[in-house]
Amino acid sequence: MSTRIGTDLDLEQVQRHTVRTLVVSQAVGAVGVTIGVATASLLARDISGSETMAGLAQTFQVLGTAAAAYGLARVMRRRGRRVGLVLGYLIGATGAVLAVVAGVVDSMLVLLTGAVMLGATTAVNSGSRYAATDLATEEHRARALSVVVWATTIGAVAGPNLTGVGGDVAGSLGIPELTGGFAIGSVVLVLAAAWVWVRLRPDPLLLAQESAGVTPGGGPELRGRSWGRFVAVVRDVPAVGAAVVAMACAHAAMVTVMIMTPLHMEHGGAHLEVIGFVISVHVLGMFAFSPVVGWAADRFGRSAVLTSGGAVLLVSLGLCGLSPEGSSWQIFTGLFLLGLGWSCATVAASTVIADRTPIEARTDVQGTSDMAMALTAAGGGALAGVIVGALGYPVLAAFAALLAGTVVVAGRVTHRHS
Repeated sequence: MSTRIGTDLDLEQVQRHTVRTLVVSQAVGAVGVTIGVATASLLARDISGSETMAGLAQTFQVLGTAAAAYGLARVMRRRGRRVGLVLGYLIGATGAVLAVVAGVVDSMLVLLTGAVMLGATTAVNSGSRYAATDLATEEHRARALSVVVWATTIGAVAGPNLTGVGGDVAGSLGIPELTGGFAIGSVVLVLAAAWVWVRLRPDPLLLAQESAGVTPGGGPELRGRSWGRFVAVVRDVPAVGAAVVAMACAHAAMVTVMIMTPLHMEHGGAHLEVIGFVISVHVLGMFAFSPVVGWAADRFGRSAVLTSGGAVLLVSLGLCGLSPEGSSWQIFTGLFLLGLGWSCATVAASTVIADRTPIEARTDVQGTSDMAMALTAAGGGALAGVIVGALGYPVLAAFAALLAGTVVVAGRVTHRHS
C-alpha cells in the first residue's frame, strides 16, 4: 500500500522516481570517473619523468574520495542528497579540468590537486547507493541499493573504452593526448550534476526526514558533531559497527589483490589483452550481479549474504594464491569471485547500515563508513606493492584472506545483533 505524508506525496512513487534518476546519474557519473583511469598513471609518469611517481595520481584520488565522503555527508545532512550529489559531481568536474591544465602546463602539483578533487566523484557514486534507500521499505531496501550499484557497470565498461576517443578530442583541442579523456570526463560530470539537479526532486533524504518528524541537519544542537554521532551509533548498535568493519575489510581485500594481479600475470608472459580481459571479468563480478545480491539480501537476510560474501572472498583468494604467474583458470575464476564476494559484502553491509542507523545520524554514519573504505583501500594498495616485492603474490593473497576472514566474523556479529 502506498504511503502518503502531509504534502500528499506518494512515497512509493517518489522512491521509484528516485531510483530511476540515480541509475542514470550513476551510469553517467561512472563514465566521468573511469574515462581517465587508463591514462592517469601515464600522465603522471610523463609530467614527473619518473615511473615511481606514476601511481601518485591514483593514490591522491583515493585520499580525495575519503575526504569527500566525509565532507559531502555533512552537506547532505543539512541540505539533502540533491545538493550534496551535485556539489560532488561539480568538484569532480573541476578536478578533471585541472588534470587537463596539468598536462598543458606540465605541473605535477596541479595534477595531484585535480586528482584529489576527482575523488569527490567516486565518493558521490558510492554515496548514491544510500540515496536509493532513504524512502525504500525494509523488505525492498537491498534491492533498491543494489540496482544503483549495478548501474556503475555501464560507466565502468564504457569509460575505459572511450580512451581512443579522448585522444581524438585532445588532437582537435590542441591539448596533450593523455588529457583528452579528462576533457570528456569534465563534460560528462557536469551533465550528471545537471541531471541530478533537475530530476532529484523531491529530495529523498529531506522527504524521509520530514516523514519521520526530524529536522534537517538534526537541529542546531547537533551541528558539527558528525564523528561523535558516528561513534555513538557504532557503540549503541553493534551490528552497524560490524557492517562498517566488514565493508572496509572487503574493499581492502579486493583492492590489494586486484591492483597487483596485472603484474603477477605479466611476470608469466600474459599479453595485455588477456590481462585486460581478466580485469573486465573482475569488474563484471563486482557490479553485474548486484541486483541478484540485493534480492538475496532482502529474501534471506543481510547477515547471511554478508557472511557468504566473506566466504566467497576466501575462496577467491585461495585460487589467486595458488595461481601460477601468467594466464590460468585459477586467476580468471579467482578475480571473478573476488568481485562477486566484494559485491555481496558491500551490498549487504551497506543495507545493514541503512537499516539500523537512526535517520538523524544516517549521513554521518554512511559518509564515515565510505571514508573508512577509501582509507583502508589506500593503505592496502600501499602495502600490496611492498608485500609482492618482498614476499610474492601468494603471500599477498594470504594477507588479503585475513581481511576476508574478518568479513565472515563481522557477518556473524550482525546476525547475533539482528
